[in-house]
Amino acid sequence: MPGITYGTEGVERSQVSAHAALGDLSAASVRLFTDPTEDLFASQLWYATLIAHARPEGWAPKIVQWSAEGVPAALLPLVGTEQRGSVLQSLTGPYSLTFRPLLAPGVSPAESGRMFGQFCRQAGVVRLEALDAERPDLDEFEAGLRRAGLIVQRFDHFGNWCEPVAGTSFGEFLGARPSVLQSTVRRKMRRVLAAGDFAVVTGEPNLSRAIETYEEVYARSWKTPEPFPSFHSALMHATAPLGLLRLGVLRLSGQAAAVQLWIVSGGRAIVLKLAHDETLAAFSPGTILTALMIERLLGEERVMELDFGRGDDAYKQLWTTHRRQRIGFLLADPLRPAGLVEIGRSLLGTARRRLLAPMGRGRRDA
Repeated sequence: MPGITYGTEGVERSQVSAHAALGDLSAASVRLFTDPTEDLFASQLWYATLIAHARPEGWAPKIVQWSAEGVPAALLPLVGTEQRGSVLQSLTGPYSLTFRPLLAPGVSPAESGRMFGQFCRQAGVVRLEALDAERPDLDEFEAGLRRAGLIVQRFDHFGNWCEPVAGTSFGEFLGARPSVLQSTVRRKMRRVLAAGDFAVVTGEPNLSRAIETYEEVYARSWKTPEPFPSFHSALMHATAPLGLLRLGVLRLSGQAAAVQLWIVSGGRAIVLKLAHDETLAAFSPGTILTALMIERLLGEERVMELDFGRGDDAYKQLWTTHRRQRIGFLLADPLRPAGLVEIGRSLLGTARRRLLAPMGRGRRDA
């Protein structure tokens, strides 16, 4: 897509353009991505892996760039499809934990929102997901989108459970967990380690075999098949050379019983996937592997936070006590038919939820 220029008297002041590939970006633009060792989910590595291994059929990247006075000021990674008209959404997927515009130092979030909003009006409807509701600059970005003429509807996307652990020993951490979890770990840890072994793979020469083991256990677990089967293998191969990967494997009597994929980035230890063999459930292999991984992460690596990823699964509340809300923005241009339709749907949905809420409370109380 050619650049869209906003200026006066023939002098270029700001330009917003969309690029179909990360490789089309200049070196100055690429520097707007974050180092994956500091924030994996805002890195070029993360977006490249999503594009190559977790992009739905028919969706094409649109890396939107705002340049001010010829200098790259901000990026907004999106994907688009023409299958249902012109639709855009954030370059996120079922594995994304956070998403945000990538701004150069000193760039105004509000002005970036206004410039990106001008671009988004072409589509009529744009959906941004996995936004951190607690980011201090999010309100400014939203205000800029509104100044561009867009209607912005916020929605809850998913919960993210985490635990601050700076300076915490594993004994202290476990002692603060619910008694039922403490009991399970203390009763079964010795039994499991007597019957098997535990290893954390961070790179070659054992990485390829460990990834095969991960996929074998996942296939034997209760988990539904992955929508993008090659994504996690590709991510492990990409993050291992940077020292970010922690692939935990627990074996019992020589058989792989549980596997967990963790990433360490920016002082956070993030568990992206876990699975265990249901035929070995009596050993609680998933629980024991989680305890062993956390013991290593607190003792050897001294991480600042444990992050249990997307969703409000009940088991996460045994290991963590803090919940963060991830939200989304639905952006609609009221001057376009698609935008009007989406606004109407959103308003009807909001009214319906408000109408049913009292009845829902009544049913729960009954």
